[in-house]
Formats: sequence, C-alpha cells, structure tokens
Amino acid sequence: MDLAALSSVRAAADRLHTMCTGLDLLINNAGVMWAPPGRTRDGFETHLGTNHLGHFAFTGLVLDLLRDTPGARIVTVTSPAHRSARFDFDDLRFTRGYRPAAAYARSKLANLLHAHELQRRLVASGSALLSVAAHPGAARTELNRSMPALFRGPSWGLWRPFTHTAQHGALPILRAATDPEAGGGEYYAPSGPGEFSGHPVVRSSSAGSHDTGAQRTLWEASEQLTDVRHDFGPSDE
Repeated sequence: MDLAALSSVRAAADRLHTMCTGLDLLINNAGVMWAPPGRTRDGFETHLGTNHLGHFAFTGLVLDLLRDTPGARIVTVTSPAHRSARFDFDDLRFTRGYRPAAAYARSKLANLLHAHELQRRLVASGSALLSVAAHPGAARTELNRSMPALFRGPSWGLWRPFTHTAQHGALPILRAATDPEAGGGEYYAPSGPGEFSGHPVVRSSSAGSHDTGAQRTLWEASEQLTDVRHDFGPSDE
C-alpha cells in the first residue's frame, strides 16, 4: 500500500475485506520526515498526505473490521516534534513559506488530533474499540535520510548520543498495542529527556493536541480531502 496515493489505500482496504472478517490491531506507523517540497499523487503536501491523510483514510475504510472485533485497538504513531507544531487550516497544502521541519511537525500534531478525536467519537458511539497514540523517540532508522548531513546516516551523526536503537524505539508502540491496562486516548513515549530515548511510559501530549476545536476541524477537513467517512455503527452521531 502506498499511503501517498488514495487509490492505493482504497485498493488495500478492499483487499483486506476479502481476506478477513475482523482485525485485532491497526498500527498507523508509516511516515516521511523533513522531505523537500513535494506533493502526493492526490496533490497534498507530502508530510500531511502521507503521515496523516493516508492513515486517516485507511482507518476509516477498515474501521468496520476493527469495530466488530472484541478487544481491538488502533495505535497512531506520532513524534515529540508535535509539540512545536502550529496548524494553519487555511493553508493545509502548505503553499506559503514551506519548511520541512515545520511540515513534519504539523503532520505529527495531525496524528494526535486524529487519535484523540477518533477516541472521542468511538466513546460517543458506544464502541469498545480503543484509539491510542505512541512514538518511538529518536530511533536509529532510515527516517533521517532527508535531514542535514551532520545528522544523517545509520549513526545519526551528532544526534547519536540522544538516540536509541530501532528495537528499543519499537517498545512504546508495542506497549500501546498490547498493554492490557491501556486506556483510550493515552500517549506512550520514551521516558528520557525530550522523549528521545528510554523505556515506554504514559506521558501527556501537548495542550494543542487536546484542542477539541482543532480536532474537529481537522477531522472534517480530512473527510473532505479524502472523501472517506468513518462508520461508527448504529450509534454513530
């Protein structure tokens, strides 16, 4: 599945419906970071289109499989970069003053706005399905391939002292996916300074990520941009 192409997202969801009658877990994990100016196949800014809109659409398209599976949950992967993000809902395609770091941070805030609004709507519909968020911290993967040379490569360069292995970075996501005590709307992150490394703990995401007005505005904009509506079942508002 190519999350930067809604036709691919729809095809993958259709195929999944032919393969199974339920889903226990969805981890919205794919992403790009600090990409140069660009557009997805549908004309969205690369970060928002891939990191948020692709996941938003896929979640909506397979929600019925998750909703009807006891104990199922959705884990949306974000980043501590969300704390520096600012949303301009009048310029979702980022046509003014594009900066890769800002575009990435905004997409990671979008992940949390989506996860929190999804949980609110699940509760309102009476569903037991959980929506939780997590992030790996500064895990040494190839996600840094578009960053400046001093921070790029498998060693993460000057950032290496603040990073940890990809295996360690997977732990917050695994805890969010499997902890029997997990609660809807929780945010799992590394325990260390800046949330860069450490063991997985429940932390608080930014105040901006809990802005219910922004959550609802982004949800409605995402529905319009992707043409995907989430079916919460008979009690759907």
